[in-house]
Amino acid sequence: MQGVEAKKLFGTKEKASTQSPVPYGSYSKGCVAGGVQLAETGPTWQAMRLSRNRNWGHPEAIDYIKDVSAIAAQQPGWEGLYIGDISQPRGGPMLSGHRSHQLGLDIDIWMLPPKRLDLSAQERENLSSISLRRAGGAYVNDSWTYQHHEVLKAAASDPRVARIFVFPGAKVKMCNDEKGDRKWLRKIRPWWGHHYHFHVRLNCPKGARGCIDQNIPPAGDGCSDAEQWVQNILFPPPPDPNAAPPKPRRELQMTDLPSQCVTVLQSQ
Repeated sequence: MQGVEAKKLFGTKEKASTQSPVPYGSYSKGCVAGGVQLAETGPTWQAMRLSRNRNWGHPEAIDYIKDVSAIAAQQPGWEGLYIGDISQPRGGPMLSGHRSHQLGLDIDIWMLPPKRLDLSAQERENLSSISLRRAGGAYVNDSWTYQHHEVLKAAASDPRVARIFVFPGAKVKMCNDEKGDRKWLRKIRPWWGHHYHFHVRLNCPKGARGCIDQNIPPAGDGCSDAEQWVQNILFPPPPDPNAAPPKPRRELQMTDLPSQCVTVLQSQ
């Protein structure tokens, strides 16, 4: 397997490995043993884009989806959640798309409020989420609702969550609107894109020694940081003439991943 792009190996696996569930490595350089497939349809969720076969994750991710979608279903106008990419059956780098989502602990949740949970497989391929951003992500648009605020609040308040990525204007909007407990705002982090969906990242499961947690967010609610992101969108700083040109992104090889990922690939 040396010298082989990891995505070409992990991207061909259609099922999870027959091992105990363990994530190995980091969110953008790892794999997951014993992944679990999220049911295509549940009482309060539907998995979208089934053709991608990315509705697999660590059991904690699957349990989290069930729990937070049940809370979302209590919001007016929401039947639950539409779930985008979680991970490939054995995690690892994807043939296309995400650099992260390699441990089965990252979950994309659509911004589109589900009105029905009986979508056919074809509808799930054709239906699109909605964008909530305006002015390049500096502000939310008219599709943003208080229910989005409440869903994100519930999603971030779960102790299993490390952080949630969303476009800067949404973070600022939630900072301005939240009049109660603000602790959960610390986990909401501004990031590019993330206006059609928000990206939940779970902590490494307890006892998973081969899993590398992301650093905890800085202290405080992070609202001033999000304001700075917005200012940089509205008034972009001039380019640094001395900045080195960006290096082309190198595709991960199997030797870049934890050694356990070879066993994950070779497992039945």
